[in-house]
Amino acid sequence: MTAPLTSSSLQSVLVANRGEIARRVFRTARAMGMRCIAVFIDADADAPFVQEADEAVRLPSTYLDADAVLAAAKTTGAAAIHPGYGFLSENAAFARAVIDAGIRWVGPSPEVIESMGDKIAAKRVATEAGVPTLPSSEDPTADAEVGYPLLVKASAGGGGKGIRLVESSTDLDEAVASARREALSGFGDETVFLERYVASSRHVEIQVLGDSRGNVVHLGERECSIQRRHQKIVEESPSPVVDAEMRSAMGEAALALARHMSYESAGTVEFLVDDATREFFFLEVNTRLQVEHPVTEEVTGIDLVREQLRIAGGAELGYGQDDINWTGSAIEVRLYAEDPNNDFLPAIGTLSAYRPANEPVVRWDSGVEQGSVVGVDFDPMLAKVIAHGPTRSEAACRLALALERMHLGGVVTNRDFLVATLRNEAFLAGDTTTDFIERVDPRDSQAAADIVTAAIVAAMWIQGRNRSVDDVWGFAPSNFRTGSLPLQHIDFELGGSATSSETTELHRVAYARQRGGSFVLGTGETVAVHDWTPDDIEVEIGRRRLRAAVTVEAGVAYVTLGRTTVTLLVKPRFTVPGSELPTGGLVAPMPGSVVEVRCAVGDEVTAGQVLVVLEAMKMEHHIAAPFDGTVAELPIAAGGQVGNGALLLTIEEAE
Repeated sequence: MTAPLTSSSLQSVLVANRGEIARRVFRTARAMGMRCIAVFIDADADAPFVQEADEAVRLPSTYLDADAVLAAAKTTGAAAIHPGYGFLSENAAFARAVIDAGIRWVGPSPEVIESMGDKIAAKRVATEAGVPTLPSSEDPTADAEVGYPLLVKASAGGGGKGIRLVESSTDLDEAVASARREALSGFGDETVFLERYVASSRHVEIQVLGDSRGNVVHLGERECSIQRRHQKIVEESPSPVVDAEMRSAMGEAALALARHMSYESAGTVEFLVDDATREFFFLEVNTRLQVEHPVTEEVTGIDLVREQLRIAGGAELGYGQDDINWTGSAIEVRLYAEDPNNDFLPAIGTLSAYRPANEPVVRWDSGVEQGSVVGVDFDPMLAKVIAHGPTRSEAACRLALALERMHLGGVVTNRDFLVATLRNEAFLAGDTTTDFIERVDPRDSQAAADIVTAAIVAAMWIQGRNRSVDDVWGFAPSNFRTGSLPLQHIDFELGGSATSSETTELHRVAYARQRGGSFVLGTGETVAVHDWTPDDIEVEIGRRRLRAAVTVEAGVAYVTLGRTTVTLLVKPRFTVPGSELPTGGLVAPMPGSVVEVRCAVGDEVTAGQVLVVLEAMKMEHHIAAPFDGTVAELPIAAGGQVGNGALLLTIEEAE
């Protein structure tokens, strides 16, 4: 359905955000004829969203500098400010300042943002509107009133931050203290509350739209149950368990709340659904565009950014609830720089290889490109990948294949984990409760045969590159002799798939070029190279013919064939010995800052005891002793910064 065209005074828009969401807003704004303005900090100076903007303004410090963002809007003559999500998107004071400056705010009123920005206040409003809520308490010591298991939740939180699951009263004090620290760091407000935890549940949310004339509609539900650390990684619409009756009931509850607040713009009313009883309970209202909004766009055909800009320009919705139709199924996954084999901890590095597949056709909403640096300053999401199909299973398989065929390397990612999830039988059956990852553990391993093939492909590509850059002897095969050619070889240390942080055994590919142009391997197999380019290669190994994308940079080869990208370390002929980690040494699993050090040299510690608390990307990570022993070295201090793999402390194991 397409909303009627309505004249608008908006000729330009500044996006007070970065990366993927800035590019997403620009795409729609350009289609509407608007001039697009970006703001950026030094770390993003070369980012794609800055290059795509019609004009960009460098901020002096951070994206949270509201005064600097507003000054940039005034300097560039921006007619409107779109906040995206995160940063200033749910900052009522900033929204009020924008409006007071005579600039259109693309979002709901500051009063609504204020009331919904506090989860405690939001629950009160939901109760007033007649929306069911979970048992909770604003008193963090009232655990007996709420009951176990329970969640400690940041009142001003979002994005999974400031949340702790508590199973018993013995863990409550530590959970409250940790959640408060994380909430204060992430949101500037350490207020927390307790809420009943439903173990087998689903996270289902309703998308709403409202205009300034009191017209409100809902666009159906999204299920976002598959999460790690209370952060979503797979979202879909419609939900596999929501029928027409439940959709109507949840939609009416969301609309009742939206009307009660006089809601304008796009917003999301989030519910928790008990998987056993199908009861639903209010969680919160997100007064902004959601990361997962594309799945709603795919099934309804409504561009939510366009609707936001139309409403901000004073337009009416121009359609009612009966005009909303849903077609097919859409699924979105969040491609992150993180290691599923290391508790999904964030990863950093340079995207040496990053090329989305041309087929099957899916939607790529990405803020990075090949060569982008993934650092510690921002959320490690690389892209949102969205597939739409006539059925849920077809959308899932299409999305899995697109991910498998993506050329990706240089940073540890969750790509293979996402593929394994989409192809998992439990997922395809719709068994997608919030404990899906712990209960199902949808992991996959790279087949040994694929790794061996990747090594052969990499060796053939490297010899082809060597010939292509040799202006003198490039016409001749390696180690050319007038007699027979000896075997050449390349040694690889196999790193498995692009999502693995582990290395395996050394593997040697020996080969010699034959007079007919093909190659014979040390194993006796014959390899023919049918095509070579700087980006890929087509080879025939025995009777198997295949094309693979290849990137080799800084001694690492990334080979995409079949199901994933295999990472191969190209071993030099002579290796300089490196330093080794001391026995009993604990290292930082990611770069970050040291929040707490709970031990000193000479302290006796026990296995499982938390010794160091790190913070990375606004999330806390506890480093515990792996065994009983005595702290021998402690080169860090609270407030300091550590790099990935840095030594935190050394423990001498007890006799």
